Amino acid sequence: MKRVYLAGPEVFLPNAIEVGRAKVAMAKEAGFEGLFPLEQQLDLDALPKTEQARRISLANEALMRSADLLIANLTPFRGVSMDAGTAFEVGYMRAIGRPVLGYTNVPGDYRSRAEAFRRRGIPPGDSDASGFEIEDFGMAENLMIAVAILESGGSLVEGDAPAGLEMADLTAYRHCLEEARRICLD
Repeated sequence: MKRVYLAGPEVFLPNAIEVGRAKVAMAKEAGFEGLFPLEQQLDLDALPKTEQARRISLANEALMRSADLLIANLTPFRGVSMDAGTAFEVGYMRAIGRPVLGYTNVPGDYRSRAEAFRRRGIPPGDSDASGFEIEDFGMAENLMIAVAILESGGSLVEGDAPAGLEMADLTAYRHCLEEARRICLD
């Protein structure tokens, strides 16, 4: 059975384990073994935070190397773009030559989200400023992410989750599983 690493900001949700198990079950129904990062058994008790972080990072890299492909949730998280850790995972899997698929539950391209963000006012600590160029390639995410996914043989699915359900809706994820079947199993 092909193994699929499930990347995304779901690991930060209050019901992260439940969401991960649902995605793993859906992967199994599609013919894959789903690998959700939080299901790893890591003994982090009594370790300094930097050592906890190191062990989590190395365990996730090992889990990715054991996977045949990656499906990433690219839904904007804590800003106009995808979760930073998920961006690393997309790049990592692309670098080791594995197929990458991605989905977002927020319609529209990166530029329109960045422009809307600027209109609301840039928060303190953000380096963006009026007059700085915003990339405009009509893609749902930064060109490096979108092109990495497409060049790996994968696809980027754009969903349209109802407001408030952007992190809960699994419709676009299901479409990625169907595409993964086409790429890997058919």
